[in-house]
Amino acid sequence: MSQSILILLGACLLSATVATAKPIPQPNVENSLHPLLFVQEFGQVAISLDGKSLAWVEMQIDKQGGITTYQDIYLGSTNNLKKPIQLVVNGKKGHFYNNGISWSPDNHQFAFLSDTEHPGQQQVYVFNVNTNSTRKITNLNGLISSPRWSPDGKNIAILFTENLLEDAGPSAAQTSHSGVIKDSYYEQRLAIVNISSGKLRKITPNDLFVYEYDWTPDGKQLVFTGAKGNGNNNWFIAKLFAVDISSEKMRTLYNPPLQIGRPSVSPDGKNVAFIMGLNSDAVVIGGDVYVISLAGTDARNITLNRKATASYVTWTQDGNIIDVENMDGKSSIIRINYSNGKIDSLFNAESLISSGSFTPSISISQDGKKSAFSQSSFTKPPEIWAGETGKWLQITSKNVTIKPTWGEIKNLHWRNKDFTLQGWLIYPQNFDPSKKYPMIVDVHGGPSYGIQSSWPNIYKTSMALPAKGYFIFFPNPRGSFGNTQAFTQSNKRDFGYGDWQDIISGIDEVLRIAPVDSKRLGITGWSYGGYMTMWGVTQSDRFKAAIAGAGVSNWISYYGENSIDQWMIPFFGKSMYDDPEIYARSSPITFIKNVKTPTLIIAAEGDGECPVPQSYEFWHALKTLGVPTELVVYKNEGHHFTNPENMRDVIHRTTVWFDRYLKSPSDKTTSIVVESNNY
Repeated sequence: MSQSILILLGACLLSATVATAKPIPQPNVENSLHPLLFVQEFGQVAISLDGKSLAWVEMQIDKQGGITTYQDIYLGSTNNLKKPIQLVVNGKKGHFYNNGISWSPDNHQFAFLSDTEHPGQQQVYVFNVNTNSTRKITNLNGLISSPRWSPDGKNIAILFTENLLEDAGPSAAQTSHSGVIKDSYYEQRLAIVNISSGKLRKITPNDLFVYEYDWTPDGKQLVFTGAKGNGNNNWFIAKLFAVDISSEKMRTLYNPPLQIGRPSVSPDGKNVAFIMGLNSDAVVIGGDVYVISLAGTDARNITLNRKATASYVTWTQDGNIIDVENMDGKSSIIRINYSNGKIDSLFNAESLISSGSFTPSISISQDGKKSAFSQSSFTKPPEIWAGETGKWLQITSKNVTIKPTWGEIKNLHWRNKDFTLQGWLIYPQNFDPSKKYPMIVDVHGGPSYGIQSSWPNIYKTSMALPAKGYFIFFPNPRGSFGNTQAFTQSNKRDFGYGDWQDIISGIDEVLRIAPVDSKRLGITGWSYGGYMTMWGVTQSDRFKAAIAGAGVSNWISYYGENSIDQWMIPFFGKSMYDDPEIYARSSPITFIKNVKTPTLIIAAEGDGECPVPQSYEFWHALKTLGVPTELVVYKNEGHHFTNPENMRDVIHRTTVWFDRYLKSPSDKTTSIVVESNNY
């Protein structure tokens, strides 16, 4: 079996060596990729305030599959009686970015964003449902997001980053710098657009980055989360503000001890609900639900000690709160009576429901009686559901031909000392109980995240393996979402210790209940999962193969290399400069001489969240110690890949690497060479 030739392309790394191997197709791998590559995903679901109409964003798939290239908006009804229509903008449909749906107070219009006029530059448009007509509202130069209609229907608020056309978030490929290096960033500001004139007025200062916001019901103020300085980094220290629209005078409502998100103003204008918790990624929000008065007093936790992680919160017209959460790996919807604290469960299922975020969320009517979302699980691909809350109808049937290429799904629970843990075990396709199988442990990123039962896409690379005869184990160790905040915060100053023992005890539980060969275990993960893979092979010799994607090998050097270091202090307690010992204690490089496991290391040239020198440092050490290893660095990619060819290449490499070290001789029928032509 050929060895792929490594390529080094990171800043301050070695010069590149060009790989010349040509691939031999792997038919069973290509077949297993189909449900990952060609599943129709939905980027946003938005129900009208009266609950009668529905609009959603469909993510167009690249012709090679797997990576979203464009986004279309469709309009339907929550009773599923009307055939959905595709929105036509400027006489065009398809091959454009249309998103950001916001319904008007009169339910007859919705605002949205589109770049049909100038590809790459979105503008605000308004679609009139009654006349089936579209009108352009703005003519701006810059990045626009999150349009929201004012309560009186005369204005639309937006988040606006002037003169920035591409989303330069921390997961995007970072630009290399030379010359004198200075801190430089664009600030995302709150602005208001008058619908009649198109006139724009910025109402937050030019040194403040705004993340999320909500109108007060009288339309006189906006409540928002924001921080001064670098928007990518300072989300982790954002505060809650209110700004008076007429005077543009700002005031601080809350300076939180942890990360906050999803601000929502009560219908009487007296209170603001939000989510606060220990978070590690700006787009993945989780915690408890808090309420604070609009005067900025009496912040109160109204889900204290609840065994669930809130990820979306909103008020209904009657003054109740809808909280959407991850509960023990399931999606849960609850209604909280704000006056007496009573909680009613509205929905709980082994699936992921989403109105466009990475964690559970929902789009809900003003009275709370109707709602809509995209729903999927490990066994059912995503579709849109809408209607009376708890009695939804399936609105779309876009994925009826998509079938899983994996076997049975088991929701596992096990104990490790004080905690009951949860995770998912995926059986091989065509499972034979008389055989023993290899297993891959796939550790999620974050660490503030949680694997739920949802249909995998191309980024969940290990899900191509059950078709080749592998079990896959997705553990949710301490630090994950889905339990109390105490559980999520229990890996503070303890990376690689308690959470690692949770994973090991989960593996032992799998070995107890399933025919997994304990001598053919592999481990993989991306981001924090990449770190845990690097950590795991320094702590155990149970794994015969490992693949670390976008990992962290040395927290001490990482602190000065990454572009979002503010996330680290809540987890480590102090900066690296003030307490280097705690960073060294959890660094795989500290224990590097223990490694015996063959390890493939995958990284992206422009990754600002987990910079490529971290992967280079680990690879260099393994190579020096004589441990079988390869390093592959992908050009023009960030923490999240955007090139479908590169993602396919990662999946093929994953299969080759694990087959090489985990398959028995009888399983190996073909020698496989993997291409390296995109670097």
